[in-house]
Amino acid sequence: MIKEFRRLNEALPGLLLGILIYGVLVEIIGIWFFSDKLLFTTGLLIGIACALGMAIHLAVVLEETVRTNNAAPRLIKFKSVLRYLVVVAVFFVMMQFHLGNLISAFIGVLGLKASAYAQPLLHKVIHLQKDENNRKDEEVKL
Repeated sequence: MIKEFRRLNEALPGLLLGILIYGVLVEIIGIWFFSDKLLFTTGLLIGIACALGMAIHLAVVLEETVRTNNAAPRLIKFKSVLRYLVVVAVFFVMMQFHLGNLISAFIGVLGLKASAYAQPLLHKVIHLQKDENNRKDEEVKL
């Protein structure tokens, strides 16, 4: 599955990993600040799921844009607006049926931004670890 994401966009697997790490950190820290822990957790999971979906959709739209040489700017704008309208609809359904906390869901969606900003650091850490493992493998062969 990682290979399919990487084929779609080279940075997508790292972005998705960053969103998941962000979600775990927010859950560990945020659980102490909300009285209704179940609604906090479900809201955060809904927000993280939205952030993951937004990241994948963004990668698909970017790939289409590159592949079609930016042939349809109106369609690209429509798909971008659609992405946010889907999130608003998910939040509305979540609030209608009391499935989660709106604040924690919004914090979960912010995981997309946090992951995008942390991407260079995460990329560096992953590649440093791979380089160290490669060096150790070469030393063992010698």
